[in-house]
Amino acid sequence: SKSKQKMFANRVGWARTYLKKAGLLKYCGVGSFIITEQGLKVLREKPSKIDVKYLKRFPELLEFIKPPKKEKKIKDKGIEILLEEKTPEDLLEIGYEKLQEKLLSDLLEKIKQCSPEFFERLVVELLVGMGYGGSFEDAGKAIGKSGDEGIDGIIKEDKLGLDVIYVQAKKWSANPVGSPEIQKFAGALLGKKAKKGVFITTSKFTEGAIAYTRNVENKIILVDGDQLTKYMVENGIGVSETASYSINKIDLDYFTEE
Repeated sequence: SKSKQKMFANRVGWARTYLKKAGLLKYCGVGSFIITEQGLKVLREKPSKIDVKYLKRFPELLEFIKPPKKEKKIKDKGIEILLEEKTPEDLLEIGYEKLQEKLLSDLLEKIKQCSPEFFERLVVELLVGMGYGGSFEDAGKAIGKSGDEGIDGIIKEDKLGLDVIYVQAKKWSANPVGSPEIQKFAGALLGKKAKKGVFITTSKFTEGAIAYTRNVENKIILVDGDQLTKYMVENGIGVSETASYSINKIDLDYFTEE
């Protein structure tokens, strides 16, 4: 049945995620994975089975599955467990947070596999979805057309175009964006007499880059890979809803007799 097929795909997806988080698998292309040296080492040990209990020996997985910081925890042989019993509502919240964490991680991996041209389109859709750039056509004409002194594009801050925002987008996989790149962007803004800029990357920013933005006259917003995926989910870009649950309670007013 379709429900069983969906469940099977869901279980396979989670198995893949846990193996990747434990360091036994890694991405090697769209929809493809390769076993790591750590994974080969595990196979040589010939364990009777590889389940979540077995994978908890890897610190990387423990970091992924640990409960939220706000929870009270105790240590049990190096594995964090919850001190207090959880209500069904608590378990739903914890499960939701874990699903979101997995979604953001998978989404960032997918973005890094895309072409630079696709990434530019993604940036356009996101900015328009957040209320910037006017229409998609207007923003699309502006992004990726400038290529001028460290500036990738110019978009309207509002639909009327009363002010503009200069955009720089870098699809980097590993290396963080350092202060030299931000200095170049700030210099380009100064040359345009621009007040506002947004620097978007799939990577991260160094401490030096972040500190530099605090000491420049222009307002420069930095959006790293983690923040980028959060904005995408919030605005429904590149994601689709698979399930929705409504939780009801008794309406006491209904049962109030005059």
